[in-house]
Amino acid sequence: MLPASVLAGVLLGGGYGALKAPEYAATSYVIVVPAGKSDPAAALGFAQAYGRVATDIAVTGDAQVWAGVPAQTLRSSVQAATSPDAPMISITARAAKPARAVSMADGVARALVLNSSHVSGSTGVKVVQFSRATRPSAPVSPSAPLSALVGGCAGGLLGGLALLVRPGRATRAEARHSRQPAAVPGPAGAQYVPEPETV
Repeated sequence: MLPASVLAGVLLGGGYGALKAPEYAATSYVIVVPAGKSDPAAALGFAQAYGRVATDIAVTGDAQVWAGVPAQTLRSSVQAATSPDAPMISITARAAKPARAVSMADGVARALVLNSSHVSGSTGVKVVQFSRATRPSAPVSPSAPLSALVGGCAGGLLGGLALLVRPGRATRAEARHSRQPAAVPGPAGAQYVPEPETV
């Protein structure tokens, strides 16, 4: 049973890795800086705030024009991350084509820069481009051999758990049979099972 489970996992994992389209990731970086004589410490707080709304509809509405994809695609394929120590925001986009991932990441970054400039008078900070996204040279999605390896490990784990469960059931069945009274020879070679004693 265990070899069959491992083989099934390898086949399923390898098939998934071979059929799934490769996925590429590109990352663009922006940084929040104080505008004028505002407090530099405020830039860190606004970086956290801008990171939370990076994929919001107000931002992706502008970014979809430059990225060439609908806003819904940007919201589902772009992630923003912030640092607790620096007012920097990383914007990572995933797409089936390297060029599309680059345009999506840079499009959201550009939209953040544009939106921050509209409210810099009230916030006291502005977002500037720190580093544009570079074209990825290799996909980030798992390859077919790696998917097959993961599937084989998962299949072996499930098969091992199944083997651990089955002996427990057999042991309980044997225990029930052992508690039944054994037949003893009766008169003239007949066998009978003694009735349980009553208290």
